[in-house]
Amino acid sequence: MNDKVKINRGLKGIYFERSGVSDIDGAAGTLSYRGYSIDDLATKSTFEEVAYLLIYGELPSSQDLATFDAALKTARTLPPQITDIITACKGGHPMDVLRTCVSALAAIEPDSQALGEPAFIANGIRLISQVPMIIAAHEALRNGRTPIAPDPALSHAANWLWMLKGEKPSPSAARLADVDFILHAEHGSNASSFAARVTIATEANLHGAIVTALSTLAGPAHGGAAEDVMKMVQEIGTPENAAAYVAAKRKNREAVTGFGHRVYRREDPRARHMRDGVRQLGEEMGAPEWYAILQAVVDAMQPYARHGLNVNVDFYSGVIYQLHGVPMDLYVPIFAIGRVPGWVIQCIEQQRRNILIRPLTLYEGPEPREYVAIDARK
Repeated sequence: MNDKVKINRGLKGIYFERSGVSDIDGAAGTLSYRGYSIDDLATKSTFEEVAYLLIYGELPSSQDLATFDAALKTARTLPPQITDIITACKGGHPMDVLRTCVSALAAIEPDSQALGEPAFIANGIRLISQVPMIIAAHEALRNGRTPIAPDPALSHAANWLWMLKGEKPSPSAARLADVDFILHAEHGSNASSFAARVTIATEANLHGAIVTALSTLAGPAHGGAAEDVMKMVQEIGTPENAAAYVAAKRKNREAVTGFGHRVYRREDPRARHMRDGVRQLGEEMGAPEWYAILQAVVDAMQPYARHGLNVNVDFYSGVIYQLHGVPMDLYVPIFAIGRVPGWVIQCIEQQRRNILIRPLTLYEGPEPREYVAIDARK
């Protein structure tokens, strides 16, 4: 019987559920949220609009957006106990601190225990706003600074940069951060979203599922690409070194970070929306060399595009963070800021037609054998 069972390791190619959220065509290199092309959303929309679209299924009217934006801004608060927790573990990795704080919020805020779609939406809106606040507060406290209060006059992305850096971002810098969040907001049954669904399938609350998602995102095979790209760029040093770097990697059959994707066979459709932004931000901040190195790597990798080794979205993200002076250990938490709306709607979808997710493993251990008492074992 064991010989007749097909194992799909990593559940590759397995459809476990239907979803009405994101449509990914890896062969064509396209992505849409709720039927809207990522190209339109990245160029015409805002993160707040996209978060609303993901959660409610439709683009908001002006009044809908105003109400939703007000709810997000009202939620820019953290219980004082969370600040105490951040202070107590300020030496920890930001992802560990973030996960710990979200878990603590479940114990501190009574509403977090509520189940059902309205409760998930309300808790989700709070978490969308609280996650960037936790990250910014930790960054301040671990550097001996007082956390910066949110500014209700700023958008979600601009307020994040304000709380992180203590200076108001330029419109172009705020817009690029906004696009970054839009591009990372949702991406089907990726590892962290699937993990969140597994948690919700047990009838757990939303905070528990987000903790699961954060734990999964923290793994370098899922959320670590932007940091690895920045390390690669620093190692290359100048555009002139890129071709030799790529040649050495390919000769040794080593991966070039930022190229290839589990789903896409063509260029990741999200990448093109970061490319021009990186160039412009680099020029604005007087550091155009980072973009030049990235493009030199792209040129050197061009012969391998036919094998599906194309640029993915994380190829450009790390340089954006570097230009803002963001420490590398914050790159994955920033990914999480954008992804929270996607996790929320994935959890809502799972709850609507819930079934316990319980795949099988095929046993390949010893044949049945007799138990031997301990004094008779050799």
